[in-house]
Amino acid sequence: MAPIIGIGIDVVAIDRFQESLDRTPGLLNRVFTPSESQLKVSSLAARFAAKEALAKALNAKSAFNWQEAEVINESTGKPNFIFTGEMAKRLINHKVHLTLSHDGGIASAMVIVEAD
Repeated sequence: MAPIIGIGIDVVAIDRFQESLDRTPGLLNRVFTPSESQLKVSSLAARFAAKEALAKALNAKSAFNWQEAEVINESTGKPNFIFTGEMAKRLINHKVHLTLSHDGGIASAMVIVEAD
């Protein structure tokens, strides 16, 4: 069994997230990849939660490039990360597990990072 490096969880109020997007026009392009940016706000909020949960799982003391951690859905619908750039280098020998949910105005994500 591979050792767990970190666990992260985050919860986002979807209406407050929409207010943040409206108030800060550059937020959408700073945090999300072009394909993520096309999604509805509930999915964006869940992806934001996923990236925050990833930062917590990695114990990221400093900001990282949000676009280097893209959340995609596999053909089964299961969410997963695609890492690029420095994030891909950082996680080359790790396995990252992700789960997302959004219901009742709340989006949430949980991330587990383990050594590969």
